[in-house]
Amino acid sequence: MDITVDLVRHLVTGQFPNWSDLPIRPVANQGNDNRTFRLGDHLAVRLPSHESYAAGISKEDRFLPFLAEHLTLPVPTPVATGHPTAEYAYPWSIRRWLPGDVPDSDTDLDRTRFARELGAFLHALRTVPVHDGPVAGLHSFYRGCHPSVYGDQVHQALRELADEVDVDACRTVWREALGSAWSTAPVWFHGDIAVGNLLCTEGRLGAVIDFGTCGVGDPACDLVIAWTFLRGDERQVFREAVGLSDDAWARARGWAMWKALITVAAPESLEYQTQAGALAELLEDQVGG
Repeated sequence: MDITVDLVRHLVTGQFPNWSDLPIRPVANQGNDNRTFRLGDHLAVRLPSHESYAAGISKEDRFLPFLAEHLTLPVPTPVATGHPTAEYAYPWSIRRWLPGDVPDSDTDLDRTRFARELGAFLHALRTVPVHDGPVAGLHSFYRGCHPSVYGDQVHQALRELADEVDVDACRTVWREALGSAWSTAPVWFHGDIAVGNLLCTEGRLGAVIDFGTCGVGDPACDLVIAWTFLRGDERQVFREAVGLSDDAWARARGWAMWKALITVAAPESLEYQTQAGALAELLEDQVGG
């Protein structure tokens, strides 16, 4: 969907005229699921890019204020929710603006401290009371479920990539991922811990955004950044701070394997280079951490 500044201005003016005089400009690093625009200096407008992401708006509106009370880092605070119109078919939201740069753009980033702080954040997220949090499923794109939910896609990708990847090594990782399950009470997970959803300030992790795929279930899906961004000792620091079992890390490797394989099988993807690198890291990292 082509979401422009003019469209955002029409939506804001029509539904929230008290903010109609504020300047609107797109943010530099846009995500896949939503488009984000600055609204003045202190607000942000967030619009789903497709129908499949629209349910995240009401979920974030409901649960972000609750999560914010318990978490160790700032998360987006909902300010207002817009309704669909003839020119834009989905609900959309206005949030408090959180400053910062994504980790791979922060030249001052202390990567080891970042790994420790991110692990501590995920540990804190798991301790938030579940209450009536949304159980993992379609709304979270099955993050928080068992990685076997995407088994058909893994096997299809391995057939397509038979001449490009070490199929035996990939099957070993996948088999180990299927050998365990989250056996205790479900906990909160973010669902999309990726560099685009983490904000750094002054060389350290400053905020976590985009909870559109959050829910309660198995937190193993939140560990994939161990291979997409972290390296070597950073990965071990992250692992220690997260405080999850070897079984959880085996399932995390399964989640990372799934995403890497389906992306490498589609080389036109914007994430191709990141996921190809993650696949190499994953297969080299035999201990899973």
